[in-house]
Amino acid sequence: MDKLIAVPRRPRRQRGVTLVEVLITVVVLAIGLLGLAGLQLNGLRFTHSAYQTSQATIAAYDIIDRMRVNRLAAESGAYDIAFGATPATANCTGSGTNCSPSALASADLGEWKQSVAALLPAGDGAVARSGGAFVISIRWDDSRGAEDPKELTVETVL
Repeated sequence: MDKLIAVPRRPRRQRGVTLVEVLITVVVLAIGLLGLAGLQLNGLRFTHSAYQTSQATIAAYDIIDRMRVNRLAAESGAYDIAFGATPATANCTGSGTNCSPSALASADLGEWKQSVAALLPAGDGAVARSGGAFVISIRWDDSRGAEDPKELTVETVL
């Protein structure tokens, strides 16, 4: 009878992955996802800050347009107001109302200040004359954005 000769077997090559390799992959993936989440958060913060700046710009041009409509009152100083000041109460809307230019300026300033406060967190506005030019300033709290308190200043000539 023929004898079978035992041939030594070579160890098999490893197939698949080990648990350590899987763990390393999961850690690298987690770090990458955390970095992506941080980028997304910064993007949202800067987008919100830009949105608030756009709202402030729109509000500044709103009061400029109101001053152009009521130019004589604006040139006489009826639209001048400081931060934190409250304009005189006036109502120039509705049928049968007949407002003087200074009463219209007070109504415009009251509506404008309310609009700025509603559009922007801790929003406030000021209008000042500087020679023939007008400086419109709007402040708000931008704590969600890139900087803390923010101010937009627009200078115009009517």
